[in-house]
Amino acid sequence: MLKVSFIYLGLPLLFSTCLFPLCSVTARMPPTQAESVIKNIIREIGQECAAHGEIVSETLVAFMVKAVVLDPSNGFNTDRTLIKGDVQKLVKLCVTRLLDSKNPSLDTIKMQVYFDMNYTSREEFLEEHHRVVESRLSSVSREITDSRACVREELESLYRKIVSYVLLRSGLGSPTDIKTVREATAALQSVFPQAELGTFLTLSKKDKERQLKELTMIVTGIRLFNRDCGKGGEGIDDLPAILQEAIPATTQHIDSQLEVVQDQAYRYTAILEKAVKNPLLSRELQPYMLKEALYNVRQYEIFLQIILSDIITCAQEVELMIKQLGAQLEQLKFTVKSKTAVPTSQVLPIFIALSNLWTSFQDETVLISILSNLTTHLEPFLGTHELFFPEKMMQALLDGVTVKTDVCRMKEHIEERVNLADFRKLEWLFPETTANFDKLLIQYRGFCAYTFATTDGLLLPGNPAVGILKYKEKYYTFNTRDAAYSFAENPENYIDKIREKAKKNAELIQLLELHQQFETLIPYSQ
Repeated sequence: MLKVSFIYLGLPLLFSTCLFPLCSVTARMPPTQAESVIKNIIREIGQECAAHGEIVSETLVAFMVKAVVLDPSNGFNTDRTLIKGDVQKLVKLCVTRLLDSKNPSLDTIKMQVYFDMNYTSREEFLEEHHRVVESRLSSVSREITDSRACVREELESLYRKIVSYVLLRSGLGSPTDIKTVREATAALQSVFPQAELGTFLTLSKKDKERQLKELTMIVTGIRLFNRDCGKGGEGIDDLPAILQEAIPATTQHIDSQLEVVQDQAYRYTAILEKAVKNPLLSRELQPYMLKEALYNVRQYEIFLQIILSDIITCAQEVELMIKQLGAQLEQLKFTVKSKTAVPTSQVLPIFIALSNLWTSFQDETVLISILSNLTTHLEPFLGTHELFFPEKMMQALLDGVTVKTDVCRMKEHIEERVNLADFRKLEWLFPETTANFDKLLIQYRGFCAYTFATTDGLLLPGNPAVGILKYKEKYYTFNTRDAAYSFAENPENYIDKIREKAKKNAELIQLLELHQQFETLIPYSQ
């Protein structure tokens, strides 16, 4: 699995920038010394965990250090010098939290760290994939471009290396398969006979590399055309067919996972809503960490939706490319027809276009594989919800409660709207009056800011139809009109409450996208 992170002095930059401005001891030190102190603390925590049989990454430890220092209940004074006792206390608290296997918060934090270290944009995934391919080809390319072949045996050996290079770069079959090598050699000879090696050897290194890439594309195009005509294609997988099967299968798996996790989120939400109205039930539920369990499933849901969105993009690309492939092959057939010889100026550009198109199919195959693996590796971070909340317990808690989906909640208040006449100094946005209304970047991932602030962290989806509040260039949604009115009376009060809640539950920094407010855990996508 591809690892994607920035490293700064040996520590992930995701966490190093704001890890210890919290403690004045490091602020007074030179950067290298401060970095050394931080690294030592992280190393000690990692060793302590390892001694208890738990292997943790530096990234996870760095996050936990931040989480522990942020939490006001731990009593770390950010204005006071960090003394030895503070460090010991910090190490102990971090180790305790990292070893707590029955904590949904830890599962969520692990999930967030894993996702940040393994996910990036499709462009950067592919850029990294191409870089890996180039690095694997570098030694073969160097052997060819550095060759000083003179005698017949050396020239034959060089030509075989070029065939191997073409096969390796194209990814169409193995250079150790005799049938594949014969087919690739025949295609290469039709555009670059061995007799032209002498001219090739006189080129500069850069020109040789350029010609090798061009020859690969032409040979790839020829082989793909021959395959389509039923005259070859040894070792060439039917990528369009593979993708047309893999994409729906992957999408279906994620959809089923989403259905399960959303159902869980709706049930937890219903119970927590019931607890908000019943203080006694709220106290009884506190040890079970139900809110933390809700954060866990909501974070998992968000990550699945991000992956699903990428897979849908893959599906759209593949659909378009299949049409382009058919058009290119038809154009080639029309150009060639029954002719025994065709001007290279007519066919070579089409062969190259075919090759580029096939490379795009290979890219989409790699992307689907990465995204599918990412989905699989996220599942364990859901934790053991059945252990904390057995079905019998859930049914008892849900007795007399209506479980509502997010869509149901939206429909409930679809007719409620903020009255603009009630707010002269605040700006409210509505779909019919706002361009790209559905593209606005909503705070707290679209959850209702007022509900979260006034219920100590209950997540209810905001309803944009009620009206989106624009406050200090940020956008806020609410689940009801009453919630919108209450928040609008004093936005700073509720924003502060949300920030304070996030200090106690550090997973909320990522879940609610509070990175700017804390300037710490910044995901790669930002």
